[in-house]
Amino acid sequence: MSTILKDLKVFLSIPQNLTEILKHPTSLFALLAVILLILAAIKIKKIKFNTSIVVQIGVALALATVLKIFRIYHFPQGGSVTLGSMIPILILAFFYGPEVGFLTGFLYGIISLILGPYILHPVQVLFDYPLPFMAIGLAGYFRDKKILGTIVAVFARFICHFISGVVFFGSFAPKGMSTYLYSLTINGPFMAVEGGICIVIMAFLPMKQLYSIFNKHRQMA
Repeated sequence: MSTILKDLKVFLSIPQNLTEILKHPTSLFALLAVILLILAAIKIKKIKFNTSIVVQIGVALALATVLKIFRIYHFPQGGSVTLGSMIPILILAFFYGPEVGFLTGFLYGIISLILGPYILHPVQVLFDYPLPFMAIGLAGYFRDKKILGTIVAVFARFICHFISGVVFFGSFAPKGMSTYLYSLTINGPFMAVEGGICIVIMAFLPMKQLYSIFNKHRQMA
């Protein structure tokens, strides 16, 4: 009987706990980040690794890192425009599906954190590094629509940076400016230019020829 009462008490306390979480944006987004990471981990576990995939992920990470280092412009408010550093991740997502895209994006986010860390809060780190680059893997759901897939991936990455800007960088907003507008002015310009570059590059990439090359490597593995 005492066990039943104890379980009932825990169950009844759930709405109160959720209410407390909702009162604190950091806790809410921490919960969201954990859920997204768990869902991505479940997807990544479905990958059937072989030598070819491992090598291609490594090459994609190397290319993306080089493209990030040789950036075109760094905005004063934060963020930078690169020579299409998302392209290698997008290509893997299109060819191998979202799962490989999620994994490659996650690893690239960790590399970006190591190369240029900007840390205010642990949850902010998640929304500025692993999560936005994992979001690029969403392009894998649009394999036959590369432009739409690229737009979805760029927008999903923007949302992660936007959330970070609102919750963790809002205190830097000029007096009287909305934190939402501040985050938009910081993350909007560089993501718009970065996304535009990626869309143009993807539009001209010979995906069929590239896919045949990837397919040969897959058969040889």
